[in-house]
This record gives sequence, C-alpha cells and structure tokens, in this order.
Amino acid sequence: MTPTRTVEIVDHDPGWPALFSDLARVLGNALGDLSLSIEHVGSTAIPNLAAKPVIDLDVVIGVCPELPEVIRALADYGYIHQGDLGITGREAFHRAGEDVPRDGSGRTWPSHHLYVCARDSEELKRHLAFRDYLREHPDARRDYETLKRRLARAFRHDIDGYVAGKAAFVEDILRRSRSP
Repeated sequence: MTPTRTVEIVDHDPGWPALFSDLARVLGNALGDLSLSIEHVGSTAIPNLAAKPVIDLDVVIGVCPELPEVIRALADYGYIHQGDLGITGREAFHRAGEDVPRDGSGRTWPSHHLYVCARDSEELKRHLAFRDYLREHPDARRDYETLKRRLARAFRHDIDGYVAGKAAFVEDILRRSRSP
C-alpha cells in the first residue's frame, strides 16, 4: 500500500455553505454564460453531516463542446484541467495554489474540489441524487456519518481505501433515490 493524503473527518461546520457561496460567486464571474449553475455537492453540502473539510463544487455547463472554453476560463483563475480521471461525464480540475481561484483579491481559499459536468451528465445526476437523498433522510445521513468515521479511522493514510469502503453505501443510496 502506498500512503496517500490523510483522511480526516470533522464535525459539520455551519460555515461551509458560505464558503461554497463565495467560491461559486467567483467561479460564476469567471465563467459567465458558460456556466448554467454551480452546485454544492459532497458531504459539506449536507447539513449536520461530518465530512472531510473540502468543499466539492460541480460547475454545470450546457454541452461538452463548451468544455475547451471552460478550461481556458478556469486556467485564467489558476485551475489545471486533469481530465475525467476515469469518471465519464465529470471533468476534474486541480488548484495551482491556495490563492486559487485567483480573482485579484489575494485571498487564501479553502480546500475544494472543482468538477465540470454537462447538464445531462450521469455523474452530475448521481451527485445531486446522493446529496438530496441524504438531505431528506436523517437516518441515512446518520448511517453515512458512522460509516465515514469508521473508514477514516481504518484508512487514515489511504484515501483510496476510504473511498472504496463507501462505494456500496453510495450505490445503495442511489438505488433508494430512484425508488418511488
């Protein structure tokens, strides 16, 4: 096993939505009409859920032919396109430093993951369905938090093991979200 970054789960921070809003505002300004919306996804988007202190954002675009323009606009703000990283329908971006997005403010921004998805992307649908289900189902949210804390202890220095340990739970929630 090759160690990867440390997995740390912290109690829910009521400031996460405001951090998302700040990032979304800057990204919206950077992208203009290229962005249809910017969604707060991942565990920090779910009230009362412990999470890794990393804001996940999905920039929603109309169609994939717009992607090269989006890549250029985000590069101007310090984001580096990484491709889909093996997940079709989701383009990942890496920050070139803690001052990214570089909006001229000199601000140090919180840790975040930035993805771009076309509005008809299956991965976007998965992100939103998972988020919305956990927002609406406190028992599932509690079970997910318990699992995340257990996995963070077991895989403290193995992010891949941590993610793999959540996979069955995530798929179960996605199945439930599609059930009437």
